[in-house]
Amino acid sequence: MVMGKNDIKKQYKTTIRVLWLLFVFGFSLVFMIFLAISLGWLGFMPGFEELENPKSNLASEIISSDSIVLGTYYIENRSNVHYSELSPHLIDALIATEDIRFHDHSGIDARATGRVIFGVATGSFRGGGSTITQQLAKNLFPRKPNRTKLDMIIIKFKEWVTAVKLERNYTKEEIIAMYFNTVPFGHQAFGIKSAAWTFFNKEPIDLTIEESALLIGILKAPSFYSPVRHSERAGKRRVIVLSQMKKYGFLTEEMYDSLKVMPVDMSAYRLQDHTTGIARHFREYLRARLKKWCVEHTKSDGTPYNLYSDGLRIYTTIDSRMQQYAENAISQHLGEDLQPAFYRHWSGYTNAPFVFDKKSADEEIEKLMKQAMRRSERYRVLNKNGMPKDSILLSFNTPTSMRIFSWKGEIDTVMTPMDSIWYYKFFIRSSLMSMNPHTGYVKAYACGPDYRYFKYDNVTYGKRQVGSTFKPFLYTLAMQEGDLSPCTEIPNIQYSIELDDGSVWTPRNTSSYKRGEMISLKEALAHSNNWISAFLMKRYSPEAVIEMAHNMGVTSEIPPYHAIALGSADLSLYEMVGGLNTFVNKGIYIEPIFITRIEDKHGNLIDSFIPNQQEAMNEQTAYLMLELMKGVVQTGTGIRLRFKYEFSNPIAGKTGTTQNQSDGWFMGLTPDLVTGIWSGCEDRAAHFRTITLGQGANMALPIWALYMKQVYADSTIDLFQGDFEKPMRPLSVEIDCEKLKQEQRDVGFTEEEEF
Repeated sequence: MVMGKNDIKKQYKTTIRVLWLLFVFGFSLVFMIFLAISLGWLGFMPGFEELENPKSNLASEIISSDSIVLGTYYIENRSNVHYSELSPHLIDALIATEDIRFHDHSGIDARATGRVIFGVATGSFRGGGSTITQQLAKNLFPRKPNRTKLDMIIIKFKEWVTAVKLERNYTKEEIIAMYFNTVPFGHQAFGIKSAAWTFFNKEPIDLTIEESALLIGILKAPSFYSPVRHSERAGKRRVIVLSQMKKYGFLTEEMYDSLKVMPVDMSAYRLQDHTTGIARHFREYLRARLKKWCVEHTKSDGTPYNLYSDGLRIYTTIDSRMQQYAENAISQHLGEDLQPAFYRHWSGYTNAPFVFDKKSADEEIEKLMKQAMRRSERYRVLNKNGMPKDSILLSFNTPTSMRIFSWKGEIDTVMTPMDSIWYYKFFIRSSLMSMNPHTGYVKAYACGPDYRYFKYDNVTYGKRQVGSTFKPFLYTLAMQEGDLSPCTEIPNIQYSIELDDGSVWTPRNTSSYKRGEMISLKEALAHSNNWISAFLMKRYSPEAVIEMAHNMGVTSEIPPYHAIALGSADLSLYEMVGGLNTFVNKGIYIEPIFITRIEDKHGNLIDSFIPNQQEAMNEQTAYLMLELMKGVVQTGTGIRLRFKYEFSNPIAGKTGTTQNQSDGWFMGLTPDLVTGIWSGCEDRAAHFRTITLGQGANMALPIWALYMKQVYADSTIDLFQGDFEKPMRPLSVEIDCEKLKQEQRDVGFTEEEEF
């Protein structure tokens, strides 16, 4: 049957009408879908507030006083950066690889989307059409697991809507920065800042072309293209990114040719966690304080801050350069000198390095080792899991593969856990704290050896006998009373004190300097004379000395025994540095502090900190004590600072050595920096057998010297190396001992008449 003209015309109109109806229906359907998505009828859609404040786990950063990130506390190791903090090479590499028309579209690239649709329809699909903004939408609001094909279609539409919203609310630069802040790079690195530090140990702004191309290449599949695990594969992916940069004019042919053959350099790679980097003991100490702070402070919604996800910025007093110098000094002295000497010292001895009476040695060592076993992490885990005690003991005596610390590098070996405990008992530990005497700011806080194997904090938590470093508290009392001065001479003879229980305390004196002669207080402190300390303790009282120590910031309980004059009290390095710092701060005790302020993730100030202060002594007493302690370095137990380490600037100091050489101390005071060092083994029963090796001048003083050499050599720190500032008012006593002696000879007066 042949159709007529009218029939054809009629059918044509019908077809056109159907097509229009289909178009209108399709358009309406798409419109309704997008409307339903925008209104949240098809599931959650981020509103303006969510776009302004997308939820993500942001690491809290510990920032040094010289603006270096010391470390982070995190669920995801992610820190945000601004566009201005990104290397231009990063931006070029991203746009060339992911979205060359980024600056020309409004969130959805119609050309790329059409290419994808055509590719799917024809079976020639060659890649995605998602723009950077769409990828950002996906990163900000992740897709749910176990998705159906229908779910994927709805999700894709949602991401388009979110991408358009993002383009309306943010500039292109802000979108680029947000994208870099949300992408994962593997190896616990979330966001470009964490990735730059993890892979190249630098800020994102400092990344080179080849480093930028490598990081952008990783984004396609972080595990598959990991430059640490799959260097060759990552290198090939980097070449693809570089070729894209050349294709779109970001690189010349010559630059591309030279960059594509460069090897993948991962020498700066380091996994960013709490066991790596500098100031590890400090960061762990701070963690406990900050967790308590978070409980006591709430956000605007009434919930407490979360240290691991709220992106707090904790600004500390630590100077990253001085911190590094402190850790260098500890490692150098322990690793190169003290530990090798300790091994040689104990070579061939039974029960080394423990010193016990022969009759009780076996029993004491067994008790000590069992105690160490029960304190170990291995024991804690096994006991928590319900393993019977006899099985735990058996496991500690069963050979096991393990990695152990040595100063020459980690060692993979097989030994019983019990043997590993004994192995670690041999290691000498050290701690250092350094503070600005006028602000209370702690500039360095270091413990050694390696934090991964020696986690105990001997700066604030560890308390040990302080030895002769306690004597300045006693001498301060003598100066404060006003009737004694640095040049006051006292007979250098043995003194005894009758105690309340009828017994007599008569301390021994290791110093032979001017024995039986007259000796000045300055000389007595310089040579750590115990007889003169006993004389001063007899003149005053333990209670008066303890009160003075408490006025100078010591918070630990000190038993009121006369033996505290020789340093029998257990105090922390934190207390000792803060206490002796009072002398440099003109008699005002200032509490050592670690944090200056805390900001939220937007940079808003949440809290700020200032140190507590109190007057402990008058300015003259403080200055007289500095003069006394300068004698320690000029002629006394700290003189090796002059002849061995060649320091010529004014230094006040005090060495300390405890009973049996279990602990070695040195306190070094300069006008702009007060530093204390402790050295010793974990157990007091492990120590050098001779005072030559075990004294504070050998155990701790060299660390101070090595540390200060580096600090003074750094012109960017610029520490004052002159003398301590004198009091405003003239001194009421003469501190030039030779001049005073001459005046006394002129008037025919001798100190013997007074005593």
